[in-house]
Formats: sequence, C-alpha cells, structure tokens
Amino acid sequence: MISSAYIHIPFCNYICHYCDFTKFFYNRELADQYLKALENEMVTAVGKKQQAVNTIYVGGGTPTALSYEQLEVLLKVIADSFDVMACPEYTFEANPGEFDERKLALLKQYGVNRISFGVQVFDDQMLEKLGRNHTVADVYENLRHFEKQDFQNVSVDLMYGLPGQTYKDFESSINEAIGLGLPHYSSYSLQIEPKTVFYMRNKKGKITKPVEEEEAAMYELLLNKMESNGIYQYEISNFAKPGFESQHNLTYWNNDFYFGFGAGAHGYLPGKRTVNMKPLNHYNKKALEDGLPRLHEETVEKRDAIEEQMFLGLRKTAGVSKKGFEDRFGLSINSLYRRELDYLKRKEWIEENEETIRLTKQGQLFGNIVFQEFLLEDEKL
Repeated sequence: MISSAYIHIPFCNYICHYCDFTKFFYNRELADQYLKALENEMVTAVGKKQQAVNTIYVGGGTPTALSYEQLEVLLKVIADSFDVMACPEYTFEANPGEFDERKLALLKQYGVNRISFGVQVFDDQMLEKLGRNHTVADVYENLRHFEKQDFQNVSVDLMYGLPGQTYKDFESSINEAIGLGLPHYSSYSLQIEPKTVFYMRNKKGKITKPVEEEEAAMYELLLNKMESNGIYQYEISNFAKPGFESQHNLTYWNNDFYFGFGAGAHGYLPGKRTVNMKPLNHYNKKALEDGLPRLHEETVEKRDAIEEQMFLGLRKTAGVSKKGFEDRFGLSINSLYRRELDYLKRKEWIEENEETIRLTKQGQLFGNIVFQEFLLEDEKL
C-alpha cells in the first residue's frame, strides 16, 4: 500500500539565501498553469476515485504563497485524489507573514490538520541575514491565527550553525520556541548547498559557519533543552510531545512507499524511486501532455532497499527493528552486519539489544560516518 503523498508547490515570494529546493518566484499565470499540470499528474497516478492515505504533506517552496483562489483550486485537486477528511495527518508548510485567517480557515475547511511553520530563528537581524521576509512579530501574529482556527498540531522549524550565530543566540531561539508550548519542533544544522546565495558568499569568504565544536555544542544544547521540557527526540532532528510525532516524516524513515507530485518531487513506489523534472516549463509541458513528468525512474534492488532501511531507520531514536528487517528482507541484520555492528559498538556509536539497533547520542554526531558502514559488499548478498 502507498500510504502517503507529498505534493510540491515551488512558488515563493522571496528566495532564502540557504534554500536549494526546487523553487521559483511567484507568478500568477505560471501558478495557474502549474496547478493544471499538477492535477493531471495526480489524476494519472491515482485515478479519479479518492484514495485513502495515512498522511498528506504539501511542501515547497511556499504553498501559502498562492492566492486565496489558487489555494482553493489546489485543495480541491488534492481532495479529488485523496480522502482528505479521513486522512489522520494532513500537513501544510507555511511561512510567517504569508497568510491570514481567511487562508487558514480555507485549509481547515478542506481537512488540513497540521501546520509546519518555518520560523528558523527568533531574531530579526538574523532573519534578515537569512533572506527571510518575516519578523518575530509575524510569528506571534500567525500563532494567534492558529489558535483562533483551533490548529492544535503545529510544528516549528529552527536552524543552527548559521553564519554569525553564537551558542547564546541559538539558546535564546530555543528558549523562545519552547516557551510557545507547541507539540512538535524540528531543528536542522545549516548545510551550505551549491546554487544558493550562501554558497557563493562562502566561496568568496564573505560568510563562514561556526566551527564544528561550537555546532556540536549547539546540537547538545538542543537535545538537553528539549528533553528537560518534556519534548522527546524521536529522530535526529525532530522532537515531539508524545503522540505528536510527524507520521509523514516517519514514512520516509521507515522506508515506506509514498507518492511524490510536482516539479522536482521524489516518490517511492513499489520497486522504484521516481524523480520529477525540475524546470517549471518542462514539468508543466510533460505533466499536461501525459501526466508523467519524470526526469528519471530508478529500480530499487534488494541491496539498495537494505542499505536504505539501515540509513533511514537509524535516524530514528527507536532505531531499526531486527524482526521488522528480517520480515521484510528474509535476512537477519546479524548475518549481514555482525562485523560492522561490533566495530560501531566499540566506538560507542551504536547500541544493540535483542530487538533493535540504534544510534547513541555520540553516534548521532557522527551519523554519516556510521551510515557508511552499512554499505553492502558484493559477496554479502
């Protein structure tokens, strides 16, 4: 069963200096054409009968950059393909200052029950340096809108490891975020990606990130602050009060199947991973022609699926289930990875019991190195 759907809306009113996602400046005419292309892609994949899914996630870009009328068109398109009223978790990404109560009421009307809120930092000067178009005051204004519309499942995004950001700066943002009393928080270290403003500035020596030791201290601060406030880590970068874990993101980390719709979107269907065309004109043309705007499809061999199960599953604090792994692949983790597990245990980067394998707190700091140990050698399969 394909249990989830990701829908990408690539339009933004401004482009953040660090963002490398598929995005374009908002244009009404282009957005109208895009919504028609998106509808054709979704109908082609799903059919005209509403499909039941466990999660829907509308991301971007900035979905709420659409006009009220376009937002309603999008919501109708999604409702035609999926049983939105029976969907347990239906998330929209939103940026502070980019929507009002009217748009929020529309989301509520069409079954949206979760908001992922791109705050990033509680510091107006730092927001300006990031290329964000909102202020801290906008955050609080929008939170009042959420409360009026009875949105109880709200997640806030925070960033650390930013150019010019100190340990004290990040501590101040965490404290303010936790003070909101929200049920879910995501926090990510800045990655300077090619084709971004920060990448060019970094190459010219105009900006630098904090040193690794300070960034590690920020991450440790994050862990301690969340835990001491009853907000529990369930994935390397995600924290929630019990019962508010993001089920959509768990789809990814559990290596389950999901649709990916829209320009540049990735999907994972039985036996294959899909990637859509990124350029807007290419996506629109192909999606309108035949509903299959694929850049490429990749067959997922057993080796790939096993490696992904380990990489993704170890991101969760619950770790990888030994029984779940064996049920899925007909092989035990011990038979494939005994040497690697013993090595990682000696390094104190993983811990193991009869049921699971999981990263230690120390191991979370070296996650990418740990994950490399689970690349399979030819003779193992």
